[in-house]
Amino acid sequence: MAKKVENKDKLIKVTLIHGTNGCREKQIQTVQALGLKKINFFKVIKDNDATRGMLAVVAHLVKVEEAV
Repeated sequence: MAKKVENKDKLIKVTLIHGTNGCREKQIQTVQALGLKKINFFKVIKDNDATRGMLAVVAHLVKVEEAV
């Protein structure tokens, strides 16, 4: 079985590029859970499986970059 590589200190920058007006309730709650409030607002968060799952739900609303 292959070993899973952990990214303990890997961070990503998530920017809200589209508003949540007209989105489903689950998508609005996911954006709020990520800590994004306004368009062009960004957060630097840890890169893990839970975060990646949340980003998959709102992929059309956010831009993801590696944090420096």
